[in-house]
Amino acid sequence: MKIAIYTLGCKVNQYETQAMEAELLRRGHQLVPFEERADVYIVNTCAVTAMSGHKSRQIVRRCKKQNPAGLVAVCGCYAQTDPKAVGSLGVDLVSGPDRRMAFLDELEQLAAARAETGSAQPAPKITVGNIMSTKIFEELPAGGLEGRTRAMLKVEDGCVNFCSYCIIPYARGPVRSLPPEKAVEEAKALAEKGYKEIVLTGIEISSWGRDLKNALELTDLVEALCAAVPHCRIRLGSLEPRTVTEEFCRRVSGLHNLCPHFHLSMQSGCDATLKRMNRKYDTARYYESVELLRKYYVNPGITTDLIVGFPGETEEEFGQTLEFLQKCAFTAMHIFPYSRRPGTPADKMPDQVPNQTKQERAHRAAQVAQALQQAYLESWVGQELPILFEEEKDHLWRGHAPNYVEVWVDSSKSLHNTEKAVRITGVRESSLLGTLL
Repeated sequence: MKIAIYTLGCKVNQYETQAMEAELLRRGHQLVPFEERADVYIVNTCAVTAMSGHKSRQIVRRCKKQNPAGLVAVCGCYAQTDPKAVGSLGVDLVSGPDRRMAFLDELEQLAAARAETGSAQPAPKITVGNIMSTKIFEELPAGGLEGRTRAMLKVEDGCVNFCSYCIIPYARGPVRSLPPEKAVEEAKALAEKGYKEIVLTGIEISSWGRDLKNALELTDLVEALCAAVPHCRIRLGSLEPRTVTEEFCRRVSGLHNLCPHFHLSMQSGCDATLKRMNRKYDTARYYESVELLRKYYVNPGITTDLIVGFPGETEEEFGQTLEFLQKCAFTAMHIFPYSRRPGTPADKMPDQVPNQTKQERAHRAAQVAQALQQAYLESWVGQELPILFEEEKDHLWRGHAPNYVEVWVDSSKSLHNTEKAVRITGVRESSLLGTLL
């Protein structure tokens, strides 16, 4: 069959899509671009905001227009949290974010039944289960898109933090971890395939190991993976700030192939707002993590997420956040105006901030973020960095440093999937320019 897949949302969704693609190819199916007419359309949905659900519904309707006779199967977080709404769109199969291989089995069965009868089933098949009772980590084939230098390795699923603005614990269920021996096996296989960098991903990787009976934690996993693939970069996904302790920094700073790039989820720089968000730390504990990283690493990349306009956020509270951004001196930031998500406590909170105010605050925060990023980039001019190159564009080769800064160099030779020493010569927007050494 000709199958097209559309993916919305986070890196975990992207990882799970590439795993499904690999399995579909193994089963003999043909993957086609989503814009083309296909026999089957798969939509891997997101539920992190109300807008994510809206976009998911739009894509499903688009599938029906592209090929009214095509089979449409929907999976992912939005399908998990609102399967009836998805089913009402005239789709054929609805499944959640787990049991991906069973989802593909059911898809093939529906396609075979349609080919035999010549007609679609009268109602969608909904196989969404109780995600909160899920205990098993579904092992999926790791990898990356064809031609990439970087692969993702999903090591964890689920979250039990229950932040007041977030639906994901209800969409993904409790914490499940990939056993360490399996993670090592997957990492070795990726290195043998030629990948030079492996990104550890999950819904909340800081919780890795919590469900295992061997009392291991994320630091143990990182040490094992770095030792297993010593010639491959290991990059961490988003971390809960309390993961960064003195012991964590002491142990991981000695790992030569662990990238000095740490994405510490923040969301607000105001303690009162953090409390309403039900975050499990305050700004003092967060800043302790930032200081520890800079104690053990020279000029590491420290990035974060920020939500502005959370219910009850006053101008004074937002001002505290801006001051905290300056204090932490982040190297890059993702900034989001708060988006109401039905089904979360924050959606029912009083003092919802007007959209215009949220947009204005996002703009002000972005100005601070841009100035901080510019200062960080300029600090590297004249220095050397090892760059793993990925692609050529406009006669320049693009790659990333271990700190995740994007670097461009001029080269007449192919640099794809090679790591080269580069002297940084200047700044171009949010990237660096350099020359090969």
